[in-house]
Amino acid sequence: MSEPTLEDIGDYNTLKGEKKRIVWAVIIAGLLLGLVYMIAYKVYDNKAGTIPVKDTITVVPLSQNIPVR
Repeated sequence: MSEPTLEDIGDYNTLKGEKKRIVWAVIIAGLLLGLVYMIAYKVYDNKAGTIPVKDTITVVPLSQNIPVR
């Protein structure tokens, strides 16, 4: 089975009919999902509820060798 060439693709230059509607539906669905995500992120992002941490990590302990079974 060979790959199709540009001459074999019937709607290479312009999309027509149902294929064009499907492409637009996918684009609009992606934009709507992005909009819903953006709104949900703005509404439910609770930065006021975060706990401030003032301790800094000064020394990281060396890892111990764990025998592999």
